[in-house]
Amino acid sequence: MNQLIMYMNSNTVVLGEVIQAFSVPENAARMEEARESACNDMGKMLQLVLPVATQIQQEVIKAYGFNNEGEGVLKFARLVKMYETQDPEIAAMSVKLKSLLLPPLSTPPIGSGIPTS
Repeated sequence: MNQLIMYMNSNTVVLGEVIQAFSVPENAARMEEARESACNDMGKMLQLVLPVATQIQQEVIKAYGFNNEGEGVLKFARLVKMYETQDPEIAAMSVKLKSLLLPPLSTPPIGSGIPTS
């Protein structure tokens, strides 16, 4: 059990550093440029924003023994997902990271849905 707690704590540290990496002015500018180029188009987001976000995460997690390829980011994401149900801090940080990666979803106004008649 102590090993699990230690592992969760180290994931909290890494996750915190990943989130902070998106605040570094150079990285924030790279993300903003990619978002502007994508124009909230989900296909373009995957082509332009996701690779930049992956690179930013790779720069952080490689120092913690994760593969410096996309596979390392996927493994890290799986670990975060696994621990977010066990640790509220990891869950909150995961939500914050997702908000940095995904565009804000616009919800249609109430009553503007598909007509029922």
